[in-house]
Amino acid sequence: MTANAVLNPEPSPNDDVSPGASTMVRLIRESWAVVEPHTEEVAQFFYGMLFSLSPATRELFPVNMEVQRSRLLRALVHFIQMVDRPDELLPFLHQLGRDHRKFGVVADHYEAVGTALLAAIKKYAGDTWTEDVEHAWAEAYTVMASAMTEAAANDEGPAWYTGKVIHHERISWDVAVVRVQPDQPVPHQPGQYVSIEVPQRPRLWRYLTPANAPADDGILEFHVRSVPGGWVSRAIVGHSALGDQWRIGAPMGRLSVDRHSERSVLMIAGGTGLTPMRAILDELAQYGNNPQVQVFYGGRTREDLHDLENLQRLAMSNPWLTITPVLENDPDAQGAEHGTLADAVTRHGSWSEHDVLVSGSPAMIRGTVSRMLVAGTPLDRIHYDPFTLD
Repeated sequence: MTANAVLNPEPSPNDDVSPGASTMVRLIRESWAVVEPHTEEVAQFFYGMLFSLSPATRELFPVNMEVQRSRLLRALVHFIQMVDRPDELLPFLHQLGRDHRKFGVVADHYEAVGTALLAAIKKYAGDTWTEDVEHAWAEAYTVMASAMTEAAANDEGPAWYTGKVIHHERISWDVAVVRVQPDQPVPHQPGQYVSIEVPQRPRLWRYLTPANAPADDGILEFHVRSVPGGWVSRAIVGHSALGDQWRIGAPMGRLSVDRHSERSVLMIAGGTGLTPMRAILDELAQYGNNPQVQVFYGGRTREDLHDLENLQRLAMSNPWLTITPVLENDPDAQGAEHGTLADAVTRHGSWSEHDVLVSGSPAMIRGTVSRMLVAGTPLDRIHYDPFTLD
């Protein structure tokens, strides 16, 4: 694949899906089904090939590549899931292109990325890798790279924003609330997430979602749980200090609520996955008329629902809002439903007339969405963002 092919792609399939585009989607998905059991090896081979083809790119990434490899795979899976839905795929790629500016990625890097990606997939696709499959992946990557480079080139904002930690409160042994004052407003919408880099973990970016709607003072509030193996989350919870300078990447994500829709809203949040919902509710609370919103807020025990009291106070003054706590491993607790979030939500039916927002760990999202689809919730009513883990 040449740089010319990457940077000057064939027309993107934005119109009705043509037979050629349909064939491309089928070939990509069929070959990925063979590759997917080897995703860890694919990621390792990809980065090894990339750093061999373009040694300068190694300086763009952290010493520990484990988190970065998992993000590559999630991005690939998300791309494959949406490859035949350009109305959703292209905005995702545009956000990804703007976000990658923070790494120092430039257009010339995309040729090496494309070559390494196709080589990694080919290596593990075995006999399913044919000339037609290679063409399909090359065409798909061309669309991906074109969308990302175009968005990056057209973004007039900074590659990242700088913010100072002005508040750090450890509210439990594994959860902290951190407030950051950016040096200029970060143009995020309620429900969007940002990538952050902290001084304790240079070049190791983590995605976090502000728990508040955009405020006049520009302050961003983050609720962070220290997760096993989470280099960045453990550093934030245990070692953040007032005055720390954070880097903040471009806002991403599409979780939102249409206040003018006639459909009610179901929010499903696990642990600190509540933050995008909390930001949206913070915004809705500024208005008198809103859709009916039902929130299922889940954790293993009552202690995991760190923001439940604030949510319940918000519901007391906003009749359009209902809060249902869900506890997976706290059978003696009163005033809550019990079981997993998927159990609790599907007990109440299919929610087929609701717009559904889901946020939490990837495993929680996968399990909940799968159960809801079986229960009869239409796929196009379910919304979630792909990057949620340390």
